[in-house]
Amino acid sequence: MVHVFSVEMKSKNHVRSISISNETKDRVLFEGDLGDLEEVSFIGGSMLEVRGTNGVLRIELGEEETRKLMSQMSATRA
Repeated sequence: MVHVFSVEMKSKNHVRSISISNETKDRVLFEGDLGDLEEVSFIGGSMLEVRGTNGVLRIELGEEETRKLMSQMSATRA
């Protein structure tokens, strides 16, 4: 299953680093600071959105799939 994502930052001042490798593995790294968390919600039931004071992270991860993953994580910690 493919999980599309986007990161939208309010200012480049909140971006710590962006690196794109010239190696054959084509590695890409994006790091930043979303700031204080303001809201976590689902858009249309299929997009998880994490809003912070400095930006927004969106990932195509539905409510049902998120619940299943959280249950699995809780079970492995117990």
